[in-house]
Amino acid sequence: MKSFSESYKEAGVDITAGYTAVELMKSHVARTMTSGVLSGIGGFGGLFELDLTGMQRPVLVSGTDGVGTKLKIAFMMDKHDTVGIDCVAMCVNDVVCCGAKPLFLLDYIAVGKNIPERVAAIVSGVAEGCVQSGCALIGGETAEMPGFYPEDEYDLAGFTVGAVEKSRILDRSQVAPGDVLIALPSSGVHSNGFSLVRKLFDIEHKGLDRYSSELGATLGETLLTPTKIYVKPVLALLNQVTVKSISHITGGGFYENIPRALPEGLTAKIELASLNTPPIFPLMQKVGNIPKRDMYNTFNMGVGMCVVCGKQDADKALEVLRAQGEDAYVMGEIVSGEKGVELC
Repeated sequence: MKSFSESYKEAGVDITAGYTAVELMKSHVARTMTSGVLSGIGGFGGLFELDLTGMQRPVLVSGTDGVGTKLKIAFMMDKHDTVGIDCVAMCVNDVVCCGAKPLFLLDYIAVGKNIPERVAAIVSGVAEGCVQSGCALIGGETAEMPGFYPEDEYDLAGFTVGAVEKSRILDRSQVAPGDVLIALPSSGVHSNGFSLVRKLFDIEHKGLDRYSSELGATLGETLLTPTKIYVKPVLALLNQVTVKSISHITGGGFYENIPRALPEGLTAKIELASLNTPPIFPLMQKVGNIPKRDMYNTFNMGVGMCVVCGKQDADKALEVLRAQGEDAYVMGEIVSGEKGVELC
């Protein structure tokens, strides 16, 4: 006999809807299974067997993040199958900056009302993100919280664990003057700065379905574009080129994130003319009359990741990344000076 509580349902929590959601998401989760997975969804914990072949001193690397107020765009468009990609990307892109390969991920979905088809759509995006990054979705939680969230809203977060050989951890200590900065293009705004984005476009009042000739799409389509996942190209690069550090350009833009991958006494000198900046960014700057400094201190400005390597390795790095489908390019160099970023 299946579990059921009429009293709990009257309070706003339908546990049978939870069972339906699990059934609907099973096919999506199955797409992410890797050889290390020892358990299916539904248990009290996700089991994963580590394959340490070839590793002498393995180190586990963890990361957690959410999607933020970009979810408001999904609510308004009633489109829920891409924000899961954002959730995975924000976790695995951080982990790979250490040189680690993501192994598995767990998600957390909190809803005002459990609508099984919507939850399954969210999980389909999480699964797609896991497939793109080569990690397994081994568990998670869907919490129905009536009275805490509106019925048509939810929150989404993820947690991932990866592994790296201790001697191959990227720790920024080898970065030196003359090294080059290689840009990996973003797919757009990604998943940061959406509180400002929503204010700029007055989305709640003007809507998302208006077509923009500058964007070549509707505003909603542009803003909901999923965060790009860089795991596979970066891991391929790490296997063929000596990489000194990597920055994931998230909240805080260039000014906060690039210095995190630099030692003291070095500056990242960036040639603005080299950047391939999607039209959404100049449009936001124009609409909000935002100073250049604020743009580069809030958004990724078209650069989702920044890789630092020796000048002698730059051509090989670009070759490897382009072979992986990344339109990578050199955007600057490392120079002596106060730790930070110089735009020129």
